[in-house]
Amino acid sequence: MFDTILRGGEIYDGSGRAPFAGDVGVKDGKIAALGRLTEARAETEIDVAGLAVSPGFIDIHTHSDFTLMVNGCAESQVHQGVTTEVVGQCGVSCAPANCARDIEVMSPGYAPGCVDLGWRSFGEYLDHLEARPLGVNVVAFVGHGTVHRAVLGDQLRPANPDEVQTMARMVDEAMEQGAGGLSTGLEYWPGSVAAPEHVVPLVEVAAKHGVLYATHVRNRDIYYDLGFGEAMATARLGGARLQISHIQPKFGAPDYAMEHSIEMIDSNRRHGVDVAFDVIPHDWSHTGVVASLPSWAREGGVPALLDRLMDPDTRERMKVNPKPIWRLVPAGRWDDIVLLRSQANTGLVGMTIAEIGRARGKDPFDAVFDLLLEEGENVSQLMWTSHSFKDREIKLCLEQPHCAVMSDTLALAPYGELKDHIGSLAGYGWAARFLQTYVRDDKVMPLAEGIRRMTTLPAERLALRDRGSLQPGHWADITVFDPQAVASHCTVREPRRYASGIAHVLVNGVPAMRDGARQQSNTGSVLRRH
Repeated sequence: MFDTILRGGEIYDGSGRAPFAGDVGVKDGKIAALGRLTEARAETEIDVAGLAVSPGFIDIHTHSDFTLMVNGCAESQVHQGVTTEVVGQCGVSCAPANCARDIEVMSPGYAPGCVDLGWRSFGEYLDHLEARPLGVNVVAFVGHGTVHRAVLGDQLRPANPDEVQTMARMVDEAMEQGAGGLSTGLEYWPGSVAAPEHVVPLVEVAAKHGVLYATHVRNRDIYYDLGFGEAMATARLGGARLQISHIQPKFGAPDYAMEHSIEMIDSNRRHGVDVAFDVIPHDWSHTGVVASLPSWAREGGVPALLDRLMDPDTRERMKVNPKPIWRLVPAGRWDDIVLLRSQANTGLVGMTIAEIGRARGKDPFDAVFDLLLEEGENVSQLMWTSHSFKDREIKLCLEQPHCAVMSDTLALAPYGELKDHIGSLAGYGWAARFLQTYVRDDKVMPLAEGIRRMTTLPAERLALRDRGSLQPGHWADITVFDPQAVASHCTVREPRRYASGIAHVLVNGVPAMRDGARQQSNTGSVLRRH
């Protein structure tokens, strides 16, 4: 007697092989049998004829560290078939921390007053997360930037050798307490002040524990080859497996940058460096507006930044940034940049910066400074998005067998305390858009291979040995969908629309979606590294 049987579907086991017709039997949260289960019975039997039965999708790169603490239901993810998230990316994680202020500053998607900030160690953070009902399973990486802040605070300088060793010990403690990997965000402060010699000792710790090192590289535009070369050299010296996050080049990179980057990766792979990468299946990029300011403007934290934003002369100095995170800004491409998130000016979300400047009768750059100032203490949460990736480069990446697909976003809900939050234009529809656009419409790869990119491939990179594929003994994280109907409905004006075409989702054997409707169950687990 099974708990659940999914009957008569096209079973895609996650390996990339062609599907086969059959049933899936679930017992005690795990897959108990695959094949023709004609004589078997279950408490719940679901007819899935004509639908694809897949492993639950694994989002290998998210920033849901804090939003899952606010609302663990992960509605935006579950509604598109995601059953596991990997948080703590781009060098930013919710722990370790010395005080509540550290958590506020380093938590992506931070929402004031929603959560008791009672943790300090990484293990305590996982305990707090584990105490909440979770709609998805969660693997948590520890971020280099967060560790750097725990040691150096707001000081705008690299760590000295003793401080680097202190940081390495903190990473080691986080790994012992369950962190599933290490991440860096070398384009963001404080990663931007760290050289390879500051990062390699931390990567060595990741290698010791056998976990993945994921990096948002230092540059993906005019110095793209230096950024990717540094990432691979750091992994080679540290001895760790490397995951290059959201690899697609940005505005300013030469036309051949993607081809050259893949050549560099292939060369390193031939010489024994274990390197792979992932892409956002969307040609829109996003970031925090503060990240576009010169690093000196952020020294001293938010109060100092707000003071600088009130001084006209300092504003003029801020317009000159020798290392802009987006070269669209110094190029004055304000029509290509759209306001994505603002707590102080929600009515402006969806407008281009050029439109906002015209509406306010100001130079667009000055309008941006005003928006930052108006956010006040929440200035780090102001976000914008840009149409800066090239579709042909996304397709070129997807043609590489070691390219995974991810969201680079937040697990959200269009209600409650997160109703005004947004992580990216891909947030409510990244998985659906990948299956819709690149698999079904553009036929970049067969459906079986597309499923592998979101299931078995990320599971292997993360060393999740009992998830990511449909086979007896594995946890029953399962997504059932209509390949012809799955679709994303997110737009710049309406980014919080659920995907369609997802029929059923099981998380650890329990239905989280049934017949396209979200169920009350939240049976996700925190997956600590053992």
